[in-house]
Amino acid sequence: MEARNDTISVIILAAGKGKRMKSTLPKVMHKLCGRTLLAHVIDATRSIAPGDICVVASREHEEIAGEFGDEVRFVIQKEPLGTGHAVGLALKTIEVRFSEVLVLPGDSPLIRPETLLELITLRRKGGFSASLITAVVENPEGYGRVLRDGQGNVLKIVEESDATDEERRVTEINASMYVFERNTLEGLLGEISPDNAQSEYYLTDVIQKLTERGAKLFALRVDAEEVMGVNNRMQLADVARVMRGRINDQLMEAGVTIVEPDSAFIDRDVEIGPDTRIEPFVFLEGKTKIGSGCRIGPFTTIRNCAIGDNCRIEFSWLEESVVGDECNIGPYSRLRSGCRLGRSVKVGGFVEMKNTQVGDGSKVPHLSYMGDTQIGEGVNIGAGTITCNYDGERKYRTVIGDRAFIGSDTMLIAPVRIGDDAATGAGSAIYEDVPDGSLGIERSKQRNVEGWREKRKKKRDERKDKK
Repeated sequence: MEARNDTISVIILAAGKGKRMKSTLPKVMHKLCGRTLLAHVIDATRSIAPGDICVVASREHEEIAGEFGDEVRFVIQKEPLGTGHAVGLALKTIEVRFSEVLVLPGDSPLIRPETLLELITLRRKGGFSASLITAVVENPEGYGRVLRDGQGNVLKIVEESDATDEERRVTEINASMYVFERNTLEGLLGEISPDNAQSEYYLTDVIQKLTERGAKLFALRVDAEEVMGVNNRMQLADVARVMRGRINDQLMEAGVTIVEPDSAFIDRDVEIGPDTRIEPFVFLEGKTKIGSGCRIGPFTTIRNCAIGDNCRIEFSWLEESVVGDECNIGPYSRLRSGCRLGRSVKVGGFVEMKNTQVGDGSKVPHLSYMGDTQIGEGVNIGAGTITCNYDGERKYRTVIGDRAFIGSDTMLIAPVRIGDDAATGAGSAIYEDVPDGSLGIERSKQRNVEGWREKRKKKRDERKDKK
């Protein structure tokens, strides 16, 4: 967004205890589509390019500051004395050059930057002392109610705990999002008192004092979905559904096919190229990036991975790995952290890999475990092959050269190297290096016991006779 708002300081209120979440984690630090609730709000404010962002947190929630580092300033509200008190604390830390203040709750992650910009612009154009966001909802429980006069002008905002039965029937709610003239806000904060049901300093009392003095206010009414807050786990799930819908719509507009959007769980930071097809029950998480022309799923989880173009991944789990173009993975494969696949690699059914690099054109078709392994180009790994990479104390690497052929049911006991163009015999336990072009084989001599079945039957009958 090109417009800049260098005169604005943003105050985000994040000191609430969130008791209804029943969690030791601060409410605003709960995750939503890969980011915390607070991060979504901060991202929305960054998009309007304010001059300053300040987050008010409680003493118990000082770990919030560690999540964002130097991106924002933090002020600690040592006592829970209300939203008016929190804003007052923040104002004391804001430089005098900021003439406007945008106040937002830290638990409303669906607010759009476009809406915030409109709220700011309308206040400026109309010369209003303050502007605020409201919405009409079916169930206003838990929200402050917006009370208007006969001409539709805002009179005041009454908190639910202080509202009369008639006032509680009002369905227009306060979204706790405001833009104030800084000087006006500072003056009125000094006049409010904690004379209410919760003995707190309400920021909403500033609105009432403005109207009592005949000040001009502007209330921007938006769709209820945009101001949904999070106070419990049910509301977190409701907000997540809306956020996922937005993400999926953006991807489909960009050329991605999502077969069943309600069963596609895609995080905010995921990138997907055009002509990729997302099958049902796919989870794409973290910083995952998927190329063009891929087919992902069904029933697949990919977390913090980079996937190339034209890949096929189904019924599998991948995390913190890199997959080259035209790879085929699954079904029922697992790539743990540190895996890196070259171009046209096959990782087949019931294969698990960890910290393993696979060269172009190599295949690990089925029922194998490759851990701490370097696999060259054009290699074929037979079914049931495993790398024995851990001796109970340390991890060791296995190196397999280009064009090697590993026979089925081979145990590669690390540290060990299989050379270029080398092979291993099926059923071997390989614990010494196999030179280039050589065959490594380790088997005990097969012994056939003739008449075994008849002898066994005879002994069984003898035991029965003795009984």
